[in-house]
Amino acid sequence: MNFPKEYEEQMRLLLKDQYSFYQDSFNQKRVYGLRFNRSKITKEEFERICPFPIQPIPWIDNGYYYDADVKPAKHPYYYAGLYYLQEPSAMTPANRLAINPGECVLDLCAAPGGKSTELGAKLDHSGLLVTNDISNSRAKALLKNIELFGIDNACVLCDAPYKLAKAFPEFFDKILIDAPCSGEGMFRKDPAVMKAWTPQSNESYAKLQREILDYAVLMLKPGGHLLFSTCTFSPKENEETVAYLLKKHPECKPVAPKAYSGFSSGILLDGYQPFHDAFEKCIRIWPWRMQGEGHFVALFQKEGKMKPNITQKGQETSRKELEKHPELMEFLQCLPDRFLKHPLLLRQDNVYLCSEFLGDLSGLRVMRSGLLLGEMKKKRFEPSQALAMALKMDEFQNSISFDAQDERTLRYLKGETITLNSHENVQDGWLLVCVDGYPLGFGKVKNKTIKNKYLSGWRWQ
Repeated sequence: MNFPKEYEEQMRLLLKDQYSFYQDSFNQKRVYGLRFNRSKITKEEFERICPFPIQPIPWIDNGYYYDADVKPAKHPYYYAGLYYLQEPSAMTPANRLAINPGECVLDLCAAPGGKSTELGAKLDHSGLLVTNDISNSRAKALLKNIELFGIDNACVLCDAPYKLAKAFPEFFDKILIDAPCSGEGMFRKDPAVMKAWTPQSNESYAKLQREILDYAVLMLKPGGHLLFSTCTFSPKENEETVAYLLKKHPECKPVAPKAYSGFSSGILLDGYQPFHDAFEKCIRIWPWRMQGEGHFVALFQKEGKMKPNITQKGQETSRKELEKHPELMEFLQCLPDRFLKHPLLLRQDNVYLCSEFLGDLSGLRVMRSGLLLGEMKKKRFEPSQALAMALKMDEFQNSISFDAQDERTLRYLKGETITLNSHENVQDGWLLVCVDGYPLGFGKVKNKTIKNKYLSGWRWQ
């Protein structure tokens, strides 16, 4: 590997006698990982039905390695949201941030959604997940992954941290910041990242990270936890940023995440002796010590007593207004009670299921203010792809399940019309189409023929 000269010098100084191990790690093949969706499937069931060989990732309770020649994204289970493809070390931040049902959680730099999907799955259809990315194009990918995973309690934003800080003062129980960084830990996985590295990268990213952390602390409740992570090796972006946070915000105290034998602690930097205890509580993942790329994790708790989440007055549509749409009210009767206990919002013919903890979002760029249930169209209601993914098969009265090997499964994912067999008894009307009992999307049945309603942008290519 031909490193930039300045980078090589920097790493030699950082690693000293470990530098040769770092060089040798580039002769090893990168590893591939996936994480099953704990809100849709259990560990035992996933291991039973997984159609390709997997090996557990030892420090991630729902993570697995798979072989490079396997194509997990070309299987119906991927389209059912049963797993997310993610580099093993990158699973660590969301795994090490403990989430309790009912909490309000923020993923501040979230796209494309690897951390958010795990945080949302841990919430298990309770509380609130606010997931944000300042890039509009990246936020669109984030939204798709949130919906694919069936997360029904998410608000997806596309805005700057300072604007969120004004809207959510001391609001969140947990905050995760997988911060923008120089990406040095990903050079082996993606050599193209190295081409963007410059001698100024560490300084510029460190400045950005510290601005983000300042706003995050304003949004964190007293007693709440904040997890900061990067995929770089630079102490300026890692330990020095930790020292900045502790000096600027002494109310934040370092906490040691759950340990693993392969983890290393942070580097004890000269001139930073008052922070050495905090550095020792950080996690560094070195690619020659573990089967994963480079990563850094630091966990903090804000001093103070945790206050309970309070129901907010948002932009809920009144029951009286909803009843003006009988076709909507009729469809709502098909949904389980767990949906109907939440506020509903009707906006420009779209119907959203919102969190009772989410208040007024005026002034923010909102991609989704909740789960999109569907759309009103000329006196009829059409349920959304997002709703299908948030349901379980037994929660919708009219449903059918095809085997993963059934050619109709692939045809459905390609958007084709499906003909049912004579013994397959379903009612005419909206139908939840599943694979091996896990929802894929909706169809409209008439006389044993399913008109395909699978979202066109998600179709099998």
